[in-house]
Amino acid sequence: MSFSDEPIIPSDPTPPPAQDPRPRRRRATRRDSIPKDAEGQAALISELARRAYPSFELFVFSLACGAILGLGFLLDSQAVLLLGILVTPLMIPWVGFLLAILTGSPRFLFETLMALLISGVLVFLGGLLTGLIVRFLPEYTLADVYTHSRLWIPELVVLVIGAITLVTSFARSETRPFLPSVIIAYAFYMPISAGGFGLGSGLAGIWPQAILVFVTHFALVSVVGLLTLFVLGLRPSTSGIIFSGAAFLLFAVILIFLMRPGPQSTVDANISTPTPVAQSSPLPASSVTPSLPATTISSPRPSSTPIVFATASSTPNGTVSPSPVPLTLEVTLPATETPTVTLTIEVTPIFGTVSADEGGGANLRETPNGKYLMTLGNGMIVEIYPDFRQVNNVTWLHIFVTRNGERIEGWLLESTVNYATPEPNFEPSTTPTVGITPAP
Repeated sequence: MSFSDEPIIPSDPTPPPAQDPRPRRRRATRRDSIPKDAEGQAALISELARRAYPSFELFVFSLACGAILGLGFLLDSQAVLLLGILVTPLMIPWVGFLLAILTGSPRFLFETLMALLISGVLVFLGGLLTGLIVRFLPEYTLADVYTHSRLWIPELVVLVIGAITLVTSFARSETRPFLPSVIIAYAFYMPISAGGFGLGSGLAGIWPQAILVFVTHFALVSVVGLLTLFVLGLRPSTSGIIFSGAAFLLFAVILIFLMRPGPQSTVDANISTPTPVAQSSPLPASSVTPSLPATTISSPRPSSTPIVFATASSTPNGTVSPSPVPLTLEVTLPATETPTVTLTIEVTPIFGTVSADEGGGANLRETPNGKYLMTLGNGMIVEIYPDFRQVNNVTWLHIFVTRNGERIEGWLLESTVNYATPEPNFEPSTTPTVGITPAP
């Protein structure tokens, strides 16, 4: 049997003014300022570390979150994904991870980091198991899983706001910061679950890009969270200065390495310059070689035998003398034949690069505004067909791209591709003239 630690208050209908609980309640729910003295800061950090220590509910809710998020990716349902985020555990252990860096406590750092790692593994397993189901199902349109395996600028901005709000509300209040915790959980668990789903389903372009997105998110919010603690007035210890410097350096290297622009970004590490691959795929209409049929012009061959017309005239003495005989000679030349001329019009290919304003690339679709095929990362080289289409006043380009040795054909928004349109400069060769000069 255990007894309550609270003092027993007598049953007096009017408690003395000194026992008024209202000032204590205000102190318990809101702090007006962070203490500046060393003793006050030590007491505050100890209290925050106690509240941020990982509990068993972190793993229970992570398991449920991973199962629901995997189901949301399987059904391609935003509503189910939102439900999975709402059941995520509070991301207070992440704040404990920051406090461990600030105080330079190796044990507390190890415990909070392992708790976050186990939580992420549980979410990853949920996505992995549901991804394996896709292998035994008919073809599905899976757009959300590709969306959450790429970096998006608006997502990063909201993530920074959520990190500042969560750290500030946790340090200055004892209430449970549910809303900013949902933002952090969204940035952490969505790409983790998408990475597990991509590995289980075998879909290209998801694993390990989604895990790299999670690492980028984690590094960004950790830097922002540490800076927020410094701005609030919490000062690191001597070992905390070393830990904080090392953490800043590590996170800065991760952000520079994973967020650097260009086609060789690690998030799109599988992108390479396409190499033409010979295959029996249908050629575009513009690449058909026209052929002019042979035309033979012949004339009848009249006889080349000369026609002789002879005339005779009489003289006065009665003799007959021959008169000159005019000869009419008709020479027939052989027929002029026009040889077969074949003009091969070689269309100059138009190449472009994917350059989307937002995110890590552009969505390739089977038809204009049609079924989603995959996401092509920024910087990938594509070959553009000369046929364009407009759907709802939006121009689509017909392209093909070689990826992992496979030639893939589809449609991209024109606004997501940088290309130079060549000027037509085709001049067919002069048709050879074949003639016969008669012999003298």
